[in-house]
Amino acid sequence: MSLQKKVVITAALTGVAANRDQCKWIPYTPQEIGEEALKAYNAGASIVHIHGREYDGKPSWRVEIFREIMQEVRKRCPIIINFSTGAVGVDRDTRVAHIRELKPEIAALNMGTMNYAKYSPRRKNFVFSMVFQNPFDDIMFFLDTMNQNGVKPECECFDLGHLESIFPLMDMGVLKNFQVSLVMGVVGGMAATARNLAHLATVVPPGVAWQVIGISQDQWLLIATALALGGNVRVGLEDNFYLSPDEMAQGNGPLVEKAVRMARDSGREPATVEEAKVILGLLEASGGTK
Repeated sequence: MSLQKKVVITAALTGVAANRDQCKWIPYTPQEIGEEALKAYNAGASIVHIHGREYDGKPSWRVEIFREIMQEVRKRCPIIINFSTGAVGVDRDTRVAHIRELKPEIAALNMGTMNYAKYSPRRKNFVFSMVFQNPFDDIMFFLDTMNQNGVKPECECFDLGHLESIFPLMDMGVLKNFQVSLVMGVVGGMAATARNLAHLATVVPPGVAWQVIGISQDQWLLIATALALGGNVRVGLEDNFYLSPDEMAQGNGPLVEKAVRMARDSGREPATVEEAKVILGLLEASGGTK
């Protein structure tokens, strides 16, 4: 099968906010994250997206924690590592220190400031509401760090304006070899609909690989749409706990397995790690080589 028919599957293993009261299979420790990475790899994922957690599950941006995570993943499987830089109320140097020190293949680059919330129709109120700050000065600071260290930016776009913000950075010559993630379903960002995704796919710069990230159970509709449009996909406990409305996934592996089945049902095949490196241009990251 040609690379054009292959789909790169990412597993977002743990996230930053969800806890074991909500889903008991969320990994906390570096060892647990390493085990989930292996399960995702064996199921068909070629990339893992990872947030740092302290051993008690609290969010962490300590370089030491990310180093342990990287070591635990690396000794289990050759999957591509994508580290998060997202945070609220954390200074930008701390948010990017692990990228500078550890040089993962990919790092998330959040492409704009937004209201970031979860709404409960039952309560008629927000479960949480915050401002996720990513001004252009910070975006360019993160991007400069990634470029200097040969780390490929994953431009996370929660709204059309975030996606459009890619173009001035391309024009400046600071954003070259990158990929795009279309994050849909966060209150404050774009709604998780097939129509929205079909339009967004036409805005992604020609020749740039993109994936969809669907939040909650709308994820499966968006994955089906992305597969039909030729995009890549992300699953994982960071984004969605459920295989179906009544069945919680017992870890990241079953979520990847479902994505693989959907890909094959649509005539596509999951990309291997080596194929993903070719598809995403990881052999030559923005500003350097890997």
